[in-house]
Amino acid sequence: MKKFDIKNDYERKLINFMIDEIKDQRDLKILEFGVRKGVSTKFFLEICKKNNGKLYSVDIDNCSNLFNDDNWKFIHCRDDDFKKIEKEIPNEFDLIYLDSYHEPNHVEKIINYYYPKLRVNGLYVIDDICWIPYVKNNYRDSFGNEKANIDTFNRILELYFTNKDNFDLDFTFVGSGLAKIFKRNSSELNYRKNIPTRSNLFKNFIKKIIKK
Repeated sequence: MKKFDIKNDYERKLINFMIDEIKDQRDLKILEFGVRKGVSTKFFLEICKKNNGKLYSVDIDNCSNLFNDDNWKFIHCRDDDFKKIEKEIPNEFDLIYLDSYHEPNHVEKIINYYYPKLRVNGLYVIDDICWIPYVKNNYRDSFGNEKANIDTFNRILELYFTNKDNFDLDFTFVGSGLAKIFKRNSSELNYRKNIPTRSNLFKNFIKKIIKK
């Protein structure tokens, strides 16, 4: 496979956190949600060409003209149009990449629905979990994106809290970040629960001291 030109933090996080891990895997099956300009799609297709893989990409916009490749199947619809997508994809994948609608409730819905299609030892990668670029006066200053990303990050942590025996979880905070789920077994996901953190209790304790 040719050496990739790492032009920006998006490409860097993809390569260092995900692409390098799967680049030598044979007969790879990838499910991608969100194509846009086709940056991640291009990387995936390079691997599929080399290793006899197959990429299935889903996007609400028609991106079918971006690539002409026998290893690629583009599905033009929403990522939660489950009935349509089910007709177009196989039952199992080695990698699922979620980079579509970055809203915590939607992200959780897509994770939960497609997780059973991830093979044991497979990866489920979720984009946009880092809010740092979007905080006030930073280079992508955006309150909406800041809030969505921090809420998505916490939502994934809560999912991990109730599924520590089912999958491992890693993060990169390069750019807008990625979360990487490594599926350890074939068990179903447990329902997400809030993490019983003591942070609020500590804050309230400090407030009481200050008032006194």
